[in-house]
Amino acid sequence: MLFFKELWEDANNIKEKDPASRNIWEVMILYPGFHILIFHRLAHFLYGRRWIFLARLISQIGRFFTGIEIHPGAKIGRRLFIDHGMGIVIGETATIGDDCLIYHNSTLGGTGKDKEKRHPDLGNRVVVGAGAKVLGPIKIGNDVKIGANSTVLRDIPDHVTVVRCNEIIHKKTI
Repeated sequence: MLFFKELWEDANNIKEKDPASRNIWEVMILYPGFHILIFHRLAHFLYGRRWIFLARLISQIGRFFTGIEIHPGAKIGRRLFIDHGMGIVIGETATIGDDCLIYHNSTLGGTGKDKEKRHPDLGNRVVVGAGAKVLGPIKIGNDVKIGANSTVLRDIPDHVTVVRCNEIIHKKTI
């Protein structure tokens, strides 16, 4: 029963946060960010009971239908909102806190250097902008905003905004 309660909460959260959604039924029928949560919650349940192959199979079916890849070992908190989710990748040892928002083409991945814990931990109310890459076994604090196309390789404390800046600074000569 908790499975359905959490999914209803997820759908209602998306409806409340997405100005384009008209009602909860539209979210449940048309939103791939919601669909992948169904696949992931089922796959994660099986993964936790050591039904690894079946969990991975369900995860891959979800990826096929939504374009969003979440490893069944990833731990996802309540009310995750995946907006325009195509191209999102979330690794096996990643954790995501409650009330997070992740935009399309983002990665919570590894660097290839670590063996056990390889993926990031996101706190609560984290926003990951489109195209952002958060890599390695790092900790992202609560209420952090990661700007579009940013690459984060180090821990980020609470209440910080991380952006990529391509600003050209001109020196004024006198």
